[in-house]
Amino acid sequence: MEFLSPGGYVRLEGRPDWGLGQIQSVVGSRVTVNFEHAGKQLINTDRAMLLSADTTTPTN
Repeated sequence: MEFLSPGGYVRLEGRPDWGLGQIQSVVGSRVTVNFEHAGKQLINTDRAMLLSADTTTPTN
């Protein structure tokens, strides 16, 4: 998942209600993301899928 870097934008598969998230930090498989509607969340990418998001084109 080379797109996972601080400042990048992602969405969490299966939780579209959380909205767009901005990556705060990446340490191994642990990614801290600040989501629009869920706040700051620690995501383990071994258990959940983060999808790259293009901020110029909203995707739902």
